[in-house]
Amino acid sequence: MTTRGTPVRCAWAGDDPLMIAYHDDEWGVPQHDDRALFELLTLEGAQAGLSWTTILRKREGYQKAFADFDAAKVARYSPDRVDRVVLDPGVVRHRGKIESTVANARAVLAIRRDHGSLDAYLWDLIGGPAQHAFRSSADLPASTDASEVTSRELKRHGFSFVGPTTMYAFMQAAGFVNDHVTTCFRWRELGGTKKR
Repeated sequence: MTTRGTPVRCAWAGDDPLMIAYHDDEWGVPQHDDRALFELLTLEGAQAGLSWTTILRKREGYQKAFADFDAAKVARYSPDRVDRVVLDPGVVRHRGKIESTVANARAVLAIRRDHGSLDAYLWDLIGGPAQHAFRSSADLPASTDASEVTSRELKRHGFSFVGPTTMYAFMQAAGFVNDHVTTCFRWRELGGTKKR
């Protein structure tokens, strides 16, 4: 759908070129790469209490600080390395969130050992992609039964900063659900169909 040649997007994309690119190219696209899934888990956890724009502006800093989200490398971070990341202005300098990323990397490795890949584990656990038909961003839930189950299961595996609301944002970002609104051009491109 377009308005005078401009595609209609979800309102949250606003007019920031970085947010528009993220909305148009990434958000809601089913993700099956372990590195990218670990990145999204990390960024969604880091976003808690902050705007997504803030996190997107620091994304390159996160990629540098966390070895391009190579879980095997991040899992080996020493306390000294964590201290250096805490001082890095390229990331949100919250010690708990940074230590969580290292612990979560170790949990990713355990899941790979037990389930083959983070991708296989998450898609088996969550299912999807689920197709929703919300007319407005105001209609989107903050969490769902599926995000609560996912949160609980990831915590059981040793993950942190994966509460139900964070997990629903992760599910939206990684394409486990299609939560583009029905007027957004991406909703149909990602498989949205109106119920009859």
